[in-house]
Amino acid sequence: MKKPILSTPGEGEVQVVERQSGWKSFLKSEFIHNYRHSVSAIFGSIIVLVVLFLAVFGPMLVTQNPYDLKDINLSDAFLPPIWQEGGDSRFPLGTDGQGRDMISVILYGSRTSLFIGVAVVVITCVVGTALGVLSGYHGGRVDSFIMRLADIQLSFPSMLIALFIMAIFGRGIGKLIVTLSIVGWVIFARTVRGETLSIKNKEYIEAARVMGYSNGKIIQRHILPNVITSIIVIFTIRIGNVILTEATLSFLGVGVPVTQPSLGLLVKNGFDVLFSGLWWVSVLPGLYIMIIVFGINLLGDFLKDELNPKLK
Repeated sequence: MKKPILSTPGEGEVQVVERQSGWKSFLKSEFIHNYRHSVSAIFGSIIVLVVLFLAVFGPMLVTQNPYDLKDINLSDAFLPPIWQEGGDSRFPLGTDGQGRDMISVILYGSRTSLFIGVAVVVITCVVGTALGVLSGYHGGRVDSFIMRLADIQLSFPSMLIALFIMAIFGRGIGKLIVTLSIVGWVIFARTVRGETLSIKNKEYIEAARVMGYSNGKIIQRHILPNVITSIIVIFTIRIGNVILTEATLSFLGVGVPVTQPSLGLLVKNGFDVLFSGLWWVSVLPGLYIMIIVFGINLLGDFLKDELNPKLK
């Protein structure tokens, strides 16, 4: 009688099993358990997902391109929302001074605001994290130079610096992204530097040095994995802050050009006629900014509570 052949899983099969078990363990983790039982986190996630969906696919759902002159009729200017007298069923939330559908301009404007917010935070995250690790790990003159530069920048209001830079170089989405990146790198750098200082003298770091690991490998394998939770929290919350800053600069007339859609610019355009009873032109874009930032902050607060071990 032949004995059954017992096969052992290959390397690829072992990796698949490990990935599956790792995914299952994550789904059963305390983080996911707390997320499922956090009403604010779920509500914030729903808001963020809906906003992202509308920003990406919203222009496909509306019938008017508010920045195409062929779709605009000036005779439709300042139509009130549908529930007010004089409203038109074609424009449920009314129109602005150029006859553009408010739903359309808000959706198009949210695309620009979200793009600027994410782009600025990605840039500041990469630059700030790199400078923070460099400053905290190497110390000495490098640390002194970077931190003194951060202290000088923090001694001035960030909005004042942004206004000064935009006043010199003028409007433009690219210029606005660069300006807000210059303003926003400090918070990442200082946070990551503090975390790096508390980690770099740990025993396992010293052991890695004794084993001959290069500074680059130590940073990659031991420093960055230990500071990533703080980076994620700051990254999430900063998106809402950048969107508000962009809206403020556009409202003041030094942000996004008038030819580009932006929620802050829509609020500015509506503010000129706000006290004439045409409240929807300014209030509705402002309300949408509030909803976006509210959803991001709800999610960010949950991540801060869950990923910060000091709050456990």
